[in-house]
Amino acid sequence: MDQSEKLREILSAKVPSASLEYCIDLWKQEKFNFTVTRERKSKLGDFRWKRDQSLQTITINGNLNPYQFLITYIHEVAHLYAFIRFGLNIPPHGQEWKRVFKNLMSPLLRKEVFPQDLLIPLVRHMQNPKATSAGDLFLTKELSKYNKATSGIEKSFLSDLKPESIFQLNGRKFKKKETRRTRVLCEEIPSGKRYLISQLAQVEVES
Repeated sequence: MDQSEKLREILSAKVPSASLEYCIDLWKQEKFNFTVTRERKSKLGDFRWKRDQSLQTITINGNLNPYQFLITYIHEVAHLYAFIRFGLNIPPHGQEWKRVFKNLMSPLLRKEVFPQDLLIPLVRHMQNPKATSAGDLFLTKELSKYNKATSGIEKSFLSDLKPESIFQLNGRKFKKKETRRTRVLCEEIPSGKRYLISQLAQVEVES
C-alpha cells in the first residue's frame, strides 16, 4: 500500500465523505507524514516544521468527530502551506497563516460537507480564524453536538452554568463564581482556592 492509499484509508474513516478527495489532493500538492494519535488534552492537532526533515509531519487526535477532524486537518495543512509559501519566519497563527487557512477551507464551506447548524458558526469563524477552533465558544458548542458519548455521564459547558453552581472537573469539585472574558473564576471545594477555568470546559454538574 503506497502513502496515498494509506492516507485514503485513514481519512475515509475520519472526515465527511464529501471532503475526502479534497483532503487527499492537498496532500498530493505538498506531501507530508500523517499520523492519528490518542487524545491530547492540550491540543487537537499538531504541526511543527523540522529543518532536518525533508517530509514534515502532521498529527491529529483520533477522538475528534468528523467535522472537528476535518477542520483540524485543514488547520494543520495550512501551517505547512504557509511556511512553504511565506518562509519560516512568519508567526504560527499570523496573517499569512490565516489567509492560507481561509483559502483552503473555502471550498468546503457548503452543505454537502457540513450540516447547516455548523456552517453558520463556521463561516463566521473563518472570517478571522483563531489559533484553535476550540477558542470559539459558539462553534465549539455546535461541534460538540456531534461528539460520541464516551461515558454515561452527561456534561455541560461551564459557560452554561449559573453562578454558584457546583460542578466537578477532573475529579475535583468547584463552585462557579464570576465570568471574566473567556475564563470563569471558580472556587475549589473544600480548599477555598480560586482558579480561572475556560468557559469551554465541559464539566459534570452536581444535582
